[in-house]
Amino acid sequence: MTAAERREQLIDIARGLFAERGFDGTAVEEIASRAEVSKPVVYEHFGGKEGVYAVVVDREVTLLLSKMREALQSGTSRQLLEQAALALLGYIEDRPDGFRILVRDSPVGPRAASFQSIIGDVASRVEGILLEALSRRGFDPATAPMYAQMLVGMVGTTGQWWLDSREPDKATVATHVVNLAWNGLAGLEKDPQLEG
Repeated sequence: MTAAERREQLIDIARGLFAERGFDGTAVEEIASRAEVSKPVVYEHFGGKEGVYAVVVDREVTLLLSKMREALQSGTSRQLLEQAALALLGYIEDRPDGFRILVRDSPVGPRAASFQSIIGDVASRVEGILLEALSRRGFDPATAPMYAQMLVGMVGTTGQWWLDSREPDKATVATHVVNLAWNGLAGLEKDPQLEG
């Protein structure tokens, strides 16, 4: 096995272990054992568990962020919501281990990205879309960041639930998320008040 092939093998094995047990529950010894190499091989490639974890998280963040940015390129406000919901659910469907890693553990290191940073990035894109839509309807545009967090959080939390249940299918889940978000938005009051 070449050094590059060995590195990919170690990343793949570590990814499965991190998804199954989390960062704290995974040991370099087990990564090495499953790869049928000695611990120094893992240290040589990554410097330790933190190094391989950082590579795994970085790859997952890059992939999910790319899918989410692509989903928010163009379309009507409703289409963008549909595309974002389908993109996140599609990522979960295709890479459940990667999603488990992103939502389970805190990232290692001060510059490491996380699921929360992805949610923040998507929320800022959604905020721009909502700013225009809220202004057109006479709503206070200063509420756009709050509504963006709500929408993106709703999709993200639903994705966490769907990760384990997988029922109903992706399209049905996306349809219901959009139904709640869109029809809820359609009925927004300009000056909402709590009744209690």
